[in-house]
Amino acid sequence: MNEDEEDEVVRLLTERLRREAGGSAAYDRLAATSDTDELAEVLTAPGQPLWARELAAFRLGLAGDRRAFESLVLLLNHRDPQRCAGAAHALARLGDPRTARAAAALATNELRVAYALHPVRLLVELRAPESVPALVTTLERRLRPHDPHHRVALACVEGLGVLGDPRARRVLTEALAHPALAEEAARALARIPKQR
Repeated sequence: MNEDEEDEVVRLLTERLRREAGGSAAYDRLAATSDTDELAEVLTAPGQPLWARELAAFRLGLAGDRRAFESLVLLLNHRDPQRCAGAAHALARLGDPRTARAAAALATNELRVAYALHPVRLLVELRAPESVPALVTTLERRLRPHDPHHRVALACVEGLGVLGDPRARRVLTEALAHPALAEEAARALARIPKQR
């Protein structure tokens, strides 16, 4: 992600949270503070609104402050895709070694598969040891007949192509039989180095 894309992610998130906060003075204070202890306190203080917790966690994540980890993981699994996207962005920059394991657990949790899109994309960005096995597992489950989670399946196919790992060859070959995935699966397979 280049600097302009990064700025756009931050701008969209802060505008959305400003609207949720109703343009309050509390929002302005949290958005302006450089005190990471003040931000971290929002994550543990009782009665804080969701917008405040999200803003504090996002800002701490971008700052590399690992106190944001648990809050960001909860937001990564939120029913609101915008919250998931913001959390994934911050987690990718946080540098916490637990991130890939948490994203893999969320991506492969069948009870929460409707919210797996951003964990899948985060795993691709992280390129961690957990990434390929989690994407393979998630995609295998999406290849069942009448699976409704096409966007998650497509994200797995695209991600496995980006990662280019030979361990994905079998599941990508199976994905060729699914019309909605076939074209992207062929592209992904072409990116995997040929076996000797």
